[in-house]
Amino acid sequence: MSASVTTTSTPMPDGSGMPTQQPHVARVRKPHKGTHKSIPLSAAMMLITLGIVYGDIGTSPMYTLKAIMCGNGGLNSMSTDTVLGALSLIIWTLTLITTVKYLFIAMSADNHNEGGIFALYALVKRYGKWLIIPAMIGGAALLADGILTPAVTITTAIEGLRTIPFIHAIIGDKQSIVIFITITIICVLFFVQRSGTSSIGKAFGPIMTLWFLFLGISGLLNMSADFTVLRALNPFRGIMFLFNNQINAAGLMVLGNVFLCTTGAEALYSDMGHVGRVNIFATWPFVKACLIFNYLGQGAWILTHNNSLSLAMVDDLNPFFQMIPTELRAFAVILSTFAAIIASQALITGSYSIISEAIRLNLMPHMKINYPSMNKGQIYIPLVNNIMWIGCISIVALFQTSNHMEAAYGLAITATMLMTTILLYTYIADVRHKQVPAIIFAVFFGAIEAMFFFSSLTKFFHGGYFTVIMAAAMFAVMYIWRRATAVERTQIVFLPVAKYIDQLRRLRRDREVPFIADNLVFLSNDSSFDRLDRDILYSILDKRPKRAKAYWFVNINVTNEPYTSEYLIENFGTNFVFKVQLRLGFRVNQRINTYLYQIVSDLVESNQLHPQHHKYSIYREDSNVGDFRFCLLRKVLSPETNISGINRVVVEAKYMIRRMCGSPVKWYGLENSSIVFEYVPLFTRAKQQHRLTRITRPQRSAKPLVDITKKFTFDDPDDDIFSVTMKPDLVNSVETVEHSVIGGDTASFRPLVLDEDDDASESDDSFEDDFVDETGIFEPLDETSHDLMGRSAQSTPATQHKR
Repeated sequence: MSASVTTTSTPMPDGSGMPTQQPHVARVRKPHKGTHKSIPLSAAMMLITLGIVYGDIGTSPMYTLKAIMCGNGGLNSMSTDTVLGALSLIIWTLTLITTVKYLFIAMSADNHNEGGIFALYALVKRYGKWLIIPAMIGGAALLADGILTPAVTITTAIEGLRTIPFIHAIIGDKQSIVIFITITIICVLFFVQRSGTSSIGKAFGPIMTLWFLFLGISGLLNMSADFTVLRALNPFRGIMFLFNNQINAAGLMVLGNVFLCTTGAEALYSDMGHVGRVNIFATWPFVKACLIFNYLGQGAWILTHNNSLSLAMVDDLNPFFQMIPTELRAFAVILSTFAAIIASQALITGSYSIISEAIRLNLMPHMKINYPSMNKGQIYIPLVNNIMWIGCISIVALFQTSNHMEAAYGLAITATMLMTTILLYTYIADVRHKQVPAIIFAVFFGAIEAMFFFSSLTKFFHGGYFTVIMAAAMFAVMYIWRRATAVERTQIVFLPVAKYIDQLRRLRRDREVPFIADNLVFLSNDSSFDRLDRDILYSILDKRPKRAKAYWFVNINVTNEPYTSEYLIENFGTNFVFKVQLRLGFRVNQRINTYLYQIVSDLVESNQLHPQHHKYSIYREDSNVGDFRFCLLRKVLSPETNISGINRVVVEAKYMIRRMCGSPVKWYGLENSSIVFEYVPLFTRAKQQHRLTRITRPQRSAKPLVDITKKFTFDDPDDDIFSVTMKPDLVNSVETVEHSVIGGDTASFRPLVLDEDDDASESDDSFEDDFVDETGIFEPLDETSHDLMGRSAQSTPATQHKR
């Protein structure tokens, strides 16, 4: 159920009071059930699949055989056995890795029709705390590959200009011109991301269809010169080539270049949720046939011209462009440039999706995410976009030629494939309960990919170090974020709100404490309707008592629909404590202040909240909604915090990363609102300090340390090796909270995060028998009156059992 979008003209709650057109948030009684339907087979989706899934693997013919030829000594060294062996390795790599592993095996391991290494990890994480490590390594390597791919493919395509005689006469062999054109295209490509690519994306499918037809036809035409290349279909040709040093000068290290033919295989699995498994199944045979025809055509051209001395003298000779007739090379270069741009776009969009998934798994910090189109799958993350843009330009400026970039290419993606194999083994063995097939799968594909990985290690000193550094940086961010979160969770406590209602009531009536706002607002990442983070209650009651007419605790849930505008609310049987869940579509601007203004207006109109009249105002019409103040809490480490060593380092690093990723003030449109930043200590348990000795008395003995050896049975399916190592600290924290905090014996120690599939109860309409005391504070007489969602204040919410 999605509420319709209307507009209302209301003053802004930031104090400006200027009427603005804002989207209306509809109050919802029961959220709709989410569905995970697979995308059906259709001609339109097959066209889209060709446009967004096969860009990376579809541009590999531009550089794979070129890299193999250069690694074996050039054109004149490519004998018949060498060419047939190299082609055989390419064909069977495409067959085993792409077709068998990813198409038939990996795509059967879907998570509600979604694929990718993080979706796979979510399926198997309960079967091993350590499985988060291969997921992090694979995700980091995939992101590093996403930075390198645009630089390699676009540079290779632009270098094809030199194969056109009249253009070569103009630019000669000046690589600086190629670099300038490549960087210009990259800059334009990343610049247009912010406005979305849905309009031009409609042309991706037809262009890539034309590209694959071009690959297949050009390959078939060149095969007609030497059909003996069909002998490369024999796998023994590849095995003989791999272990025969007389025809293979590179030895086993040739696999590092052979692997370039299947670098886009991971995209088949990652994009499964975007286009549907059946559409990938239907289009892959066409794509694979075109790729193989093109490789065989390049092989036939090499066998025909391997004795040409003039061609052997050409720098960075590329058989892909050379086999095309001269009069068609301009068309080939233009088409290959478009294909390279589309492949780059697919990798950029894929990187956004990986980051988004990592954020949901709490492996990355929260970042500003924009949705430039009606499709939730198309997102734009400004920070990630800028990092990738700088990375691509740096690669082009550093390596300059595609030949040097190819030396760095492939190392990162081999690591991703190895990690996927580990996770797939766990899936087959533990989820599908097929131990023998799992072992066969792990041994067979693990051996093949290990050979690819170790052969690619030879690229390290030739440029592979760059991708390793990028992947290591990505992994470091994930490691820091996850481990620091595990440290923080030893002190996360969610206390029952009902235990604090009396204190909050006394506080708001206490004339000795000045009002700080009519409405005091806190943001919460917990979706439950009966708990609050201890830090929030500590801020209101202990840090400095904060007196307000109403306390608001807001949680935001982004739905899968573009324009959902709904909210759920719990009032705990009062008219001054409210926990609100805003259910906003992914395209709805998350301006919390505007929505809260409307919610307060709704409650006032329905007599569920006393009007908050302004005593002073520049406006003629009096408003029923008072002012708002937003209190944003930030955790800090103090010198007294009882944490040391590597844990202190990772927590400090996490806070530094969080500062670099932006502020909730901008994320939630609070730039013009009244903001209070408050710093709370990460740990309430401090280090044991030296006691001051009173001279007139003997020194007092120190209190014994808390015994943490007591068995702790609390377990969580989301635990990993980081949280497991912090269990003793969590035990200590639980014991401390139970004995020292009000409601600590019923506290929870994990946030409850609900999705749109979770139900909420029906709502009531109004309070009865209201009371206004002499201070003008309005509240119900009956402490057990129903809340706004139709539940008793003493009853347990329907969602409580999910914690």
